[in-house]
Amino acid sequence: MCYGTLMSELSVEMGREPSPAPRQLPKEQLLKIHDLMLEGRVLEERLIRMQRQGEGYFWIGGPGEEAFNVCLGLLMKKGRGLDHDFFHGHYRSSGTLLAMGAPSIDALRQMANTKTDPYSEGRNFVGHFSKREWNVVPITSPIEVQYSIAIGTGIAQARHGGDGITIVTGGDAGSAEGDFASCLVWASRPMLPLPMLIVVTNNDWGISTPAESQHGEANVSDRGKPFGMPTAVCDGNDPEASWFAIQEAMDYVRRERKPFVLEARLSRLYGHSSSSGSNYVSEEVDCLDVIAERLERRGWRSKDETVAKRTELEASMQGWYKQVLTEPKPRPEEIWDYVFATENVVAQDAAVQSTEKTAGDL
Repeated sequence: MCYGTLMSELSVEMGREPSPAPRQLPKEQLLKIHDLMLEGRVLEERLIRMQRQGEGYFWIGGPGEEAFNVCLGLLMKKGRGLDHDFFHGHYRSSGTLLAMGAPSIDALRQMANTKTDPYSEGRNFVGHFSKREWNVVPITSPIEVQYSIAIGTGIAQARHGGDGITIVTGGDAGSAEGDFASCLVWASRPMLPLPMLIVVTNNDWGISTPAESQHGEANVSDRGKPFGMPTAVCDGNDPEASWFAIQEAMDYVRRERKPFVLEARLSRLYGHSSSSGSNYVSEEVDCLDVIAERLERRGWRSKDETVAKRTELEASMQGWYKQVLTEPKPRPEEIWDYVFATENVVAQDAAVQSTEKTAGDL
């Protein structure tokens, strides 16, 4: 189904007149999206090489999701606190963080487990971002727990008011988890509907299990309909379709202060992770081909210019990679930093208890 048909159906469902035809982004906006998509792909391919070369322990990421994820990041209301958007992502959200302004070198640092890794100082593996000043909630390895965690920020923003919203993303396979169902229940309660954009990025696979053998519904987003939520499906391989689908869904959530379920159908171009080989899957649609062909057709960027841009980005990535290899690793004695109770806290507690016991004996 094409984007125009999908959004026409969505508009009718939301009580508005359908759009007459698919919209187009301005030249400069689409070129910016293309630049970020290219950087996101070059970054992921560098991370894969680092893992294969023994410079990282594990790779998982979002090659194939760049079109949707970049648009999501650019459309967010970035900042800290309840007046801004909260983002509960998953380990394929690198394009979203990149579009929000996170430098690629920080993802390289996380892959290399360096002390300079701003997300965990070398304690976590790649794709596990967090950034308090942008309301980016820590990404975790257990799948789909973000759907239940997001309820908390949704409740806080519902009580607070304003136009800040909670955005949560996950995969199609993970939507079978109870966390996803809990999210639908809590987001749609009539006594306190939550301003949440609930996103499912559907690549038709759950590790090695095809979605067609597991999903009885036509679309994962259809699960929102019994709860009275507006839903939509967009072509996540098409940056313009993704942009306008996200924008319209966000506008609804900000205005109505109610939840919306958006499903993006997209590709998984390098398999599930390094555990499945991380080899390029040529049979799937590549969103970079989609946007490059469109830009050339409109006379906005030729194929030669696209190649030159990618070559430039690869050179920059190579420089950042070499820099990361020179940066320090965490020291063994730092293992106790940032845990619930450090050695110093334990010692202080022991001293307090000793003082209290002495006072009691007196």
